[in-house]
Amino acid sequence: MSTVSIADRASWLKDESLQRLLSVLSDGGEEARIAGGAVRNALLGEDAGDIDIATTTLPDDTIARAERAGFKAVPTGYEHGTITVVAAGIPHEVTTLRADVETDGRRAKVRYGRDWKQDAERRDFTINALYSTANGTVIDLVGGLADIETRTLRFIGDPEDRIREDYLRILRFFRFFARYGAGRPDAAGLKACARLKEGLDGLSAERVWMELKKLLSAADPSRALLWMRQSGVLTRVLPESEKWGIDAVHGLIAAERDLGWPPDPLLRLASMVPPDPVRVGALALRLRAANAERDRLTAWAAAPSIAPAMGEGDLARLAYRAGREGIADRVTLALAGARARAAADDKAMLEAGGYFRLRRFLAGWTPPKFPLAGADLIAIGVPAGPKMGNLLRDLEEAWVDAGFTPDHAGLLEKAESLKNQYL
Repeated sequence: MSTVSIADRASWLKDESLQRLLSVLSDGGEEARIAGGAVRNALLGEDAGDIDIATTTLPDDTIARAERAGFKAVPTGYEHGTITVVAAGIPHEVTTLRADVETDGRRAKVRYGRDWKQDAERRDFTINALYSTANGTVIDLVGGLADIETRTLRFIGDPEDRIREDYLRILRFFRFFARYGAGRPDAAGLKACARLKEGLDGLSAERVWMELKKLLSAADPSRALLWMRQSGVLTRVLPESEKWGIDAVHGLIAAERDLGWPPDPLLRLASMVPPDPVRVGALALRLRAANAERDRLTAWAAAPSIAPAMGEGDLARLAYRAGREGIADRVTLALAGARARAAADDKAMLEAGGYFRLRRFLAGWTPPKFPLAGADLIAIGVPAGPKMGNLLRDLEEAWVDAGFTPDHAGLLEKAESLKNQYL
């Protein structure tokens, strides 16, 4: 038994509802332990995130025990042995010990068991296969504690075997390396990812995009992205990045760190692909990105380049016509790029100052609402139809060019003077 304990590092172990759940799952010769990420994060001094439980009880028994104790039990992954038990409002995935019987690179058929080592060995990485008893004693059956100490991300057993069980583990390898790894990636794991990267083609787009977003949300994914590019994995999932390169992402991450910007996975993705609306739209479609994600990426790609000396009035007019978000993303990436060049280029330093000014302006600017509507024109005798639409469009264009003036009364007066030209 390990002598390592997380009792003084995991405040969640003091949660009475969690302890009661562990207790009811351990009655009558059964056993339940905290498993995976919560244990890993406690050892690394990070927030727990989800607190998952592994147990020797079979799924039906898990449900019965949880409900007898007054907890809500939901069979969210019943066919895989997973029951979500809600204790004091907090959901815990409770999973019966398992061994894989058959895998196809995407999903596995499992057999329930009572062997903790076998359960640990079916997991992906050593640092994710640690258990904790209810009192905080850490149980390590695969060498995870040593890898935690050195921040080594290592597949359990043969890396190729683990990947063939689920090819998404290739992307998980780089995602977990970005968050927890130090130095170079494990050589055997990296080689296995490079050799088996074609297996990514058989995964659903949703799974790939979800994993990519998690990777791009890490505090600093730049080292992981370099190794993904080196191994050919990045080109496999983001072929748009192959000729464009990933150099810009380093400057963006540095700007985030220095200027206090939160990690932005969509902006990081934009920095790695060419600003071509057609290609970016196809990328979003291929990855089955959400509509809002697709719209943001294509707005950025369609936005024109911004000169750092542009006046704020001109920027406001451009943002009104082209859309604020796409323009803001253009300015943000331009600022990050200029900052990255500024150490060796005085001109880039001046550019960075200009982009900083424009970005600050956009952050406080709200697109004004055009004050005139069709009902206003009907009231002065302009009938509904294409001619009204043309008049409204021309009035709005002139209003934008004039710096979003005049006001409603002024626009109505102008409409009155022009209406006969459109009738």
